Amino acid sequence: MLPSRDTRVTYPAGALDAESVVLHVAPALDGLIAVVTESTSFHPVDAAWPDQPADSGRLVVDGADVPIVDAVVAATDGSAFLLGADIPVRRGTEGWTFLVAHLVPEGGAAIAEGDAVTVRADASARRALSIGHTACHAASLALNSALAGNWSKPAREDALGAPDFDGIAIASSRIVPGGSVDVYRLNKSLRRAGFDTASVAADGLGELAASVTATIAGWAAAGATVRIERDGDGLTDRRSWVAELAGSTARIACGGTHVASLDELGAVQVGFEAGDDCGTPVLTMRTHAASPR
Repeated sequence: MLPSRDTRVTYPAGALDAESVVLHVAPALDGLIAVVTESTSFHPVDAAWPDQPADSGRLVVDGADVPIVDAVVAATDGSAFLLGADIPVRRGTEGWTFLVAHLVPEGGAAIAEGDAVTVRADASARRALSIGHTACHAASLALNSALAGNWSKPAREDALGAPDFDGIAIASSRIVPGGSVDVYRLNKSLRRAGFDTASVAADGLGELAASVTATIAGWAAAGATVRIERDGDGLTDRRSWVAELAGSTARIACGGTHVASLDELGAVQVGFEAGDDCGTPVLTMRTHAASPR
């Protein structure tokens, strides 16, 4: 029988292990099977916004370690069981159940519905991605602050009240171990919205990088703390990244994993590159955290 309740997730609270029971097993692609458990500590990748990769780790079944090759969001309407990009509806759509599917080798072990399992995420891989995701949010807010004077019209505001260049211009965001890569489109619609795209010309990107890097360093030196607030334990329950930055509280909707303070990032370095995507100028921001802790 297909699950009728969203997977309960414990990774937002920092959990690495989860004792659970298998609810569903189904074939997946390339010699893999999808294993759905009642609860999980394993962060999955979401095809709708695949910024943070899945955790690394394993399932422990009857004493045997089974490597988890990947983990993706799955969904069911009670009849079909769909993985990743095959899901035809948005998260939280009424009548659909959203699940974490752990993809494991088909011949790795005999896994059946009702089996007791331990889901185990690798601590070092989780920490590296959590550092990267926290650094990404800090860099986006610092970038918005640095570019605040480049708008000639009122714009949507970010979590600190600055014009939200990051949210308006973002084309893609990718969390990597210890950092992130964010790509922004400097297109006509951005110019019509009032942003001076010429202000981020290639010859001024070093100054922009220095400004963003210095802002993050100041927040870290002030002991900026980070926490995850959530409406519930279900996979689709709303979660937010909340940081105390220089006397203000920043709140960003986010389903990823994070560290507890900016000082855990170490010396963050931000760099920019100007590029072109089929005739549209793009700006790439690369964020790297040294992470001494």
